[in-house]
Amino acid sequence: MESLIKFVEDEFVPKKDFPKFSAGDTITVYYEIKEGEKTRTQFFKGVVIQRRGSGATETFTIRKMSGTVGVERIFPINMPALQRIEVNKKGKVRRSRIFYFRGLTGKKARIKEVRG
Repeated sequence: MESLIKFVEDEFVPKKDFPKFSAGDTITVYYEIKEGEKTRTQFFKGVVIQRRGSGATETFTIRKMSGTVGVERIFPINMPALQRIEVNKKGKVRRSRIFYFRGLTGKKARIKEVRG
């Protein structure tokens, strides 16, 4: 049954080419918003907390600070409104899901950058 689901996902779900990113990376996601008849592009820039799932059901969570309030947003990787993803910084973290990042403030909330 699983192989049948995977076959259907591979054949019929359109694939988009996004750069490789993982937890700890700072990325900017550009997505389309429809307001009535008009459409506009909005971006969300933050740190990737996790990537979850595989294939057509894969999602990723981004966290940013808006003033003193933390804002998280979950994006499906194959959402039709996603236009592009830019990787701003590659971060060095030891875990694939960095939920501890939610509790950090100030200088402790920094993630080391991988150069090169």
